[in-house]
Amino acid sequence: MQYSSPQAKIMSQISGILEKLEGTSVYGVLLDMEASYERISSEQNEWYKKSGFNCPSGCGSCCKGFEPDIFEGEALYMAAWLLENQRFTAMKIAEDEFPFAHDDGTCLFFNENSPFHCSIYGGRAFICRLFGASSYKGKTGEKVWRPCKFYPDEYLSSHKPPIQKRQYSEAETETILGAVPPLMSDLIEEAKASTKSGETVLIRDVLPRTIRWLLWLIDMNNNGNDNPNGTPSPAAA
Repeated sequence: MQYSSPQAKIMSQISGILEKLEGTSVYGVLLDMEASYERISSEQNEWYKKSGFNCPSGCGSCCKGFEPDIFEGEALYMAAWLLENQRFTAMKIAEDEFPFAHDDGTCLFFNENSPFHCSIYGGRAFICRLFGASSYKGKTGEKVWRPCKFYPDEYLSSHKPPIQKRQYSEAETETILGAVPPLMSDLIEEAKASTKSGETVLIRDVLPRTIRWLLWLIDMNNNGNDNPNGTPSPAAA
């Protein structure tokens, strides 16, 4: 399924769920989220192409001891992606049963035995997409970049010229790598725009109920409920 958005025309990873939710209040949110994720991918691909600099293959260190807390829009997209692409897993999560159990705060979607580690890569959160490949604003308001703290020293020192674990100005980053990665704050603002409260919640706390709500909303929408905000119409109640 292809759709148009203010940002881009992209191929959707949740086309079946979008069709089932058309006319509801979350339909536009999901379109906006997917367009934002596509923007991140496009800008990062440009950064990778120009810089030739990427995370070491099979690292996954940023997932260990870390569970993302996410905005409402992220939770909705993650839930929709799971229902579209991993329905069995989604139904288990709806019952508060996640695919991987970790006792050290590691993300519940981190698969230690997979070389790719993230088991929901296409539905992952903003921070997971931005980690290691984004810039941020320094004290003076200019873009700055710092290499990921998990990059091995030998990996950084092998770069020509060698890279240190310190903050680089926009000009330095341009000189050393030939490009500056996308600005994190601009991209995070897009996530905030798709939420009502502006607050974030841990995945384990928000995702099960979000999946259950989307399932209910899909059921209501498929049974002739014409209320666009997703609440039961008088005829359906």
